[in-house]
Amino acid sequence: MTNAYMTMSGAEATPAELGAKRIRWGLGLFIFGLVIGYGPWLHYMHGALAEVHPAFLKNVTLWFGCPWTLATYVAQLGGLSMVVIGLCYLAFVREGAMASISGTERIAPALCAGGILAEFVCGFPGQFAVEIVWPDFYYTPIEAGKWTWLGLQGICIAIYVIGVMCAYGGIKRASHVVASRAHAAR
Repeated sequence: MTNAYMTMSGAEATPAELGAKRIRWGLGLFIFGLVIGYGPWLHYMHGALAEVHPAFLKNVTLWFGCPWTLATYVAQLGGLSMVVIGLCYLAFVREGAMASISGTERIAPALCAGGILAEFVCGFPGQFAVEIVWPDFYYTPIEAGKWTWLGLQGICIAIYVIGVMCAYGGIKRASHVVASRAHAAR
């Protein structure tokens, strides 16, 4: 482990800068999620104009009311959780409990942001791409189309989760430092 990591430009950055980066990316992705939230809203406004087959109506839930809801929520919640992770990093750095970062922590912000953006691509415009192969797969439903589309989204969310798990390692390590200091102070 080192106390700095290499940025995209080749310069070294500290754990505090890594935390700040997560906060910036997280807030940006949260705002992105709010903006793409208009997609489901427009879909609901369009509502009754799309043909809905009886098989769809038997299995409809709020989530299935719009195909892009998952992509929107992943961007919003994923962005906010990146902010929380960044704040944890900054708090632990301030306490002097996070003087170093591991190699996996270096790639964690990119994995999280990449997973969120890939989820958007697979979930939002990806629905239209899957529609080319299986027309009307979402409303009919056509199982092969749904499995393909949802499977791609699941992979994207897994990429995000791996990034969170990488960051969790550093947070866990720093929390043990704080806990051991508190225990020693008693």
